[in-house]
Amino acid sequence: MSNLPSTADDILRCARTLLVRGGYNGFSYADIAAVVGIRKASIHHHFPAKADLVRAVVAQYREEARQGLATVEQAVADPRAQVEAYLGYWEACIADASHPFCVCALLATEMQLLPEAVALEVRAHFRHLSGWLAAVLERGAAEGRFTLAGTAGDNAELFMAAVHGAMLSARAYGEPAAFATVSRSLLERIAA
Repeated sequence: MSNLPSTADDILRCARTLLVRGGYNGFSYADIAAVVGIRKASIHHHFPAKADLVRAVVAQYREEARQGLATVEQAVADPRAQVEAYLGYWEACIADASHPFCVCALLATEMQLLPEAVALEVRAHFRHLSGWLAAVLERGAAEGRFTLAGTAGDNAELFMAAVHGAMLSARAYGEPAAFATVSRSLLERIAA
């Protein structure tokens, strides 16, 4: 059995990169064909429509995020350390440009233009992330690790918005350190 990536994997990887660079309407199948070195017909074979391709990218991204958060929970019991691990992941990704922006956050800026199947995947990502953050913050508050103003759910939404806003700041300034400046300040504000 080969460990080489399949054509579909190459297409998904390329589409994800192009999505992060320019959004849903910032690329075409011709762009992917040129990068991957295949014909557009090959892309259509795997993903008949652009909506199918982007939905698959988001579904794959959601699964990676779900697994990443589950790994954090298994590796670290302390709620503050879990939040720090989440922030640390993004700090590293932004610093080394391996994943400089959340695919779903970027697509959310285009929500009104997205096909419904893609929009549903994006919303599901945010619901899952918000739920995870709310559970971690609630547990942290119960353990005296966090001081929350309002509900854990409200704080999770605020935290999530700040993290995605910090990504935007890092991108706008061209300074990866801007992410940590914003996100770590928020963590310090809720730390007990």
